Amino acid sequence: MHPRAEEFSERAADEYGFDVEVHEFPEGTKTAADAAEAIGCDVAQIASGIVLSAGDELVVVITSGANRVSEAKLADLVGVDERDISMANAGDIKETLGWSIGGVPPFCHDADVPRFMDETLTDFEEVWAAAGTPEAVFPISPEMLRELSGARVADVAD
Repeated sequence: MHPRAEEFSERAADEYGFDVEVHEFPEGTKTAADAAEAIGCDVAQIASGIVLSAGDELVVVITSGANRVSEAKLADLVGVDERDISMANAGDIKETLGWSIGGVPPFCHDADVPRFMDETLTDFEEVWAAAGTPEAVFPISPEMLRELSGARVADVAD
């Protein structure tokens, strides 16, 4: 197992008592479509961790791979102007959350930042999220995902 995926697995067990079942795909799971193809699930079951800047803070949006995040809806949720929402800088993500883009898990972050979960993920019994690297994912129920991430379930889809 990749050291970063192993670190995520260990942190999930230590911090949350959650046993992560990491699946690694050498062909990569960088995009939701790549992940769905590798796993053999619907792209809507991919719980993509999108990190955005909202004014002066980072916000993690766990969205369905079938959806795009609505900047206007996110702005309303966090109380900033839509013009203050943008994709976060890769360096800021690594420094703040401790993970690199393409592998940001939905929990086990180095800093407590606002988190939102796409309500459409709750339509499934199981979804798949990043496990610390662009090649590693893990299955989880949407309810457990919400609970462990502390995310607020919301309409975030464009």
